Amino acid sequence: MLVWIILGLIVLVILGFIGWIISVYNRLVSLNNAIENTFHQIQVAMKKRLDMIGQLVDTTKSYLKYEKSVFTEVTKLRQAPLATAEDIKKANNMATSVLGRIFAVMENYPKVQGIEAVKELQESIKDVESEIARQRYLYNDQVQTFNVLIQVFPNNMIAGMLGFVKKLYLEFGEEVEKRPDTKVA
Repeated sequence: MLVWIILGLIVLVILGFIGWIISVYNRLVSLNNAIENTFHQIQVAMKKRLDMIGQLVDTTKSYLKYEKSVFTEVTKLRQAPLATAEDIKKANNMATSVLGRIFAVMENYPKVQGIEAVKELQESIKDVESEIARQRYLYNDQVQTFNVLIQVFPNNMIAGMLGFVKKLYLEFGEEVEKRPDTKVA
């Protein structure tokens, strides 16, 4: 009788251990997928932002006709890859610079600011900027949760055995904190 009780307890412990491993694995997979999804949402928002910058330039083209460097930068920006966090960081820095220059040029042409399409595009760009900021916050929050989960004991043993590695935060660095360069070339 005692042997059956001990054997039953061993089986319960083993089943509990297997259940815990499955639970940790499922949580890691879920977080990993959420991180990838959020990263793709950031890519979509960045693409939307780049398209709007192009639309803004197209809408104000007659006023910006002497600003060839802006057109060149917008063309480069629209062709910029967005596959990695580093690509997104570079595109973000370029977009911030280009937007600053466009807005500075527009200040020299008050008629442009009165065009309804320009106002709508500026407002839409602000909305997309907010969306990108929210998605960055969510991405970094998910990365933090994931990294903590794979680093705490005993989860770190399971994560290591299953090949889960620490994720990198999406950081834009000091460039985000700086005011965009609005000097007209």
